[in-house]
Amino acid sequence: MAITDQQVERYARHILLPEIGGTGQAKLLKSSVLVVGGGGLGAPVIQYLAAAGVGTIGIIDDDEVDLSNLQRQVIHTTDRVGMKKVESARQSVAALNPDVTVNALDYRLTADNAQEIITQYDIVADGCDNFATRFLINDTCHLIGKTLVSGAILRFDGQLITFKTHARKSQGKDEETGYPCYRCLYPAPPPPDMVPTCAEAGVLGALCGIIGSLQAAEVVKELIGAGDSLAGSLLIFDGLRSDFRKVRIKPDPACRLCGEEATINDLSGIY
Repeated sequence: MAITDQQVERYARHILLPEIGGTGQAKLLKSSVLVVGGGGLGAPVIQYLAAAGVGTIGIIDDDEVDLSNLQRQVIHTTDRVGMKKVESARQSVAALNPDVTVNALDYRLTADNAQEIITQYDIVADGCDNFATRFLINDTCHLIGKTLVSGAILRFDGQLITFKTHARKSQGKDEETGYPCYRCLYPAPPPPDMVPTCAEAGVLGALCGIIGSLQAAEVVKELIGAGDSLAGSLLIFDGLRSDFRKVRIKPDPACRLCGEEATINDLSGIY
C-alpha cells in the first residue's frame, strides 16, 4: 500500500520511529480493530487509533450519549447528548482523520453475533462495563484465534492486559508455552452486585484517558509487532498513589476454556 504525500506529513512522527517507519504505518492503514464500548475507555482508544491511522475501526455500543458521560467520555460533546454513541464517535473520527473508516454498530455484542463480528477484525479492544460481555469477548477471541487487548477501570484504579491464546512464547532455547486467557485470571463472573459499576462507585475521569491511551498503544504494538507484548502480564495502575506494577499471569492448566481438558468449545449453553 503506497502512502501519499499528505499521509507522510500526517503520520510523520510515526514514520520517524524505527519501530514503525513507512512500512509499519502502511500496515496500520490496512489494519482493522473492533472497539467494544464507546464510553470511558472506548473514547480515548478510538481517538488514538483514529489519529494513528488504523484504517478500519468498528465501534459496537447500543447506548446513547448522556450528560453524565461527558466527565470522562471525551469523544462525545454536549450538543450530542441523546445521540447514539456510535454515531457521535463516528462524527468525531471523521473530523479527526478522513483516512479512517468507521463501522458504527448500534447494538450489543451477543453470543449470536460475536463470532461473526469479531472474525472481521484483526484485533479487539475491550472497553465494556460488564462481566458478561467481557467473558463473551474473551471466549470468542480464544475460539477463533484473535488477539484481545482488555482494559478495566473503577474509582482510581485501572488494569490492562493482552490475551492471545493462539500465540506461543519462547521460554528458553527449545521450550515454548502458551499465554493465558481472561478465564485463567478470573475463572467465572462474580456474583451479581458483588462488584460495583462506575455508575455506582464512581471513576476518575482522567483515569479513563490513562488506561485508554495505554490500551491504544498496546493495540498499535500488536498490529505492527513492535516491542514487548502485555500478553501474560497484568498492568495495574493505582491512581491515588500514581503507581504502576506488573504482575505475571500464567496459563491455568485447569482453565475451562484454554486448559488441557477444556470444556468450553463453543458459545452455546454459556450465554
